[in-house]
Amino acid sequence: MITLGINAAFHDCSACLVEDGVVRVAAEEERFTRIKHGKRPVPFTVWQLPWNAIACCLREAGVAMRDVDHVAYAYDPWLQLGERNTSAGITLPLEPSAAGGGAPPWEALGLAYVVNAPRQLAGGAPHHLRHLFQGIGHDAPYRWHYVEHHRAHEASAFLAAPFDECAVLVMDGRGERACTSYGVFEHGRYARIGQVDFPHSLGLLYESVTAHLGFLHASDEYKVMALAPFGRPVYANQLRECVRYRGGGRYDVTEPDWHQLFGPPREPGESLRQRHMDIACSLQAVLEEIVFALADWLHVESGSANLAMAGGVALNCVLTGRLRARGPFAQVWVQPAAGDAGTALGAALWVDASERGWPARRWRMDHAFLGPAFDEREIGAQLRAAGLAFERPGDLTQAAAALLARGKVLGWFQGRMEFGPRALGARSILASPFDPAMQDKLNQIKDREDFRPVAPAVLADAAGQWFETGTSSPFMLFVDQVRSDKAAQIPAVCHVDGSARVQTVDAATNPALHALLQAFAHRTGVPVLVNTSFNTRGEPIVCTPRDALAAFFTSPLDALAIGPFFVEKGKVGAGA
Repeated sequence: MITLGINAAFHDCSACLVEDGVVRVAAEEERFTRIKHGKRPVPFTVWQLPWNAIACCLREAGVAMRDVDHVAYAYDPWLQLGERNTSAGITLPLEPSAAGGGAPPWEALGLAYVVNAPRQLAGGAPHHLRHLFQGIGHDAPYRWHYVEHHRAHEASAFLAAPFDECAVLVMDGRGERACTSYGVFEHGRYARIGQVDFPHSLGLLYESVTAHLGFLHASDEYKVMALAPFGRPVYANQLRECVRYRGGGRYDVTEPDWHQLFGPPREPGESLRQRHMDIACSLQAVLEEIVFALADWLHVESGSANLAMAGGVALNCVLTGRLRARGPFAQVWVQPAAGDAGTALGAALWVDASERGWPARRWRMDHAFLGPAFDEREIGAQLRAAGLAFERPGDLTQAAAALLARGKVLGWFQGRMEFGPRALGARSILASPFDPAMQDKLNQIKDREDFRPVAPAVLADAAGQWFETGTSSPFMLFVDQVRSDKAAQIPAVCHVDGSARVQTVDAATNPALHALLQAFAHRTGVPVLVNTSFNTRGEPIVCTPRDALAAFFTSPLDALAIGPFFVEKGKVGAGA
């Protein structure tokens, strides 16, 4: 049985293909269109389906749309529209901003697009992809399923996590109604035990402060998290008046006038002041307080020692790192694509399991390498077409390790692309951690803010020697502290507070990066490399060989390891 999952209602539009309980392919639309997050999360864009991501899923699985048995769309409009009334319509004023009063009309427009998504899928494919969508209608041959947004988030956690039973916590901006939801997965079944509905949203609160700080909301929240360690929680008491924990897994959010509370908003591009850093620090502190209270309640309510998390708030790796270290859960697992992209995966897994009668699970998410790969022939053809000098080293790993040991910066393009927001060694920029100036150098290469840290990749069996907990973290989703006796050796990966967003690497799931770390350790004695995403400012992570070459030659990277080939700046002429 083949199930296609689609996320298109908000941002980070994506697609996922599941076959008999096993995820075969998952990809985000932004990697193909080169538009960050695929689109902005406004109702005018809801009509857009992730055509390129869907096509990627079909091609990688070797099927066409007519071979699909079920389509799972990660949003259920009928939770807002009420009873199905297909004769109902919507009315939009010609000049909505001049109409005054009442609810904004745009949500109705978005819901109309969601209701018509089956027809859009059947008849709206772009010309160059149309051959993959021939022979289908809006309701055949597959069955269409609307899956509640938070149900898709929940399923992306408990049906992917390495647990047979667990509590589940989802926190995001909003779904149809829910902004936070909780449940328990046990005995092969899932039950939701509570939710907090819109407008009481931790995700939207964080988004709102992100915008006040001059960053792009629903996009740059990770920058606010990175800024927080530079500040002091001087506004925490004021924020505690805005978000209050009521007990029983419930909280209230009242959004104030930020200008009155914090002072004037920061303009985009304006210099950061201590006040801005203090706001970020206060926001992070209060968010953690609320989530810790929710986790304590859920631990008692669920009776589980394990916690699986999803939703955009779970991408706050400072929060998740502290939650894992603090308890009360013995084990915490976060969906690598915890944001909305992961709902395509969750919706597909949910429908697959439901339609097959909830059989024993056949798949767990041990890695995130679920996107397209490009073979030697395709990569070589692209290099020759570009007229580049390149070589094919006898041992690519040793050539890359030698370059990195000399302090050079390397683009690393290997195997299947990652699913989710983190580059994990398939589409990465790698560097030595020894030079304290390497963080600044990488931020200049990527043209990004100087306060943003870069992350370490470390051999899994050596993690405890370099980081305080050394706990498994293959998806770079938890912050750990660099050991005090090691910090001077790897200053490039130490944030201002001594923390690092760690990626642990093992040979079973990430053999190429594991081999490179081993080779680097053999040369230097240190099994740690800087790993940051292979992209430049405002661009998504690279997907294709062409994307990799474009990023390589429009940034001051020193070399590129792409498939079995090695390209270095300054060499001219065609390779062979």
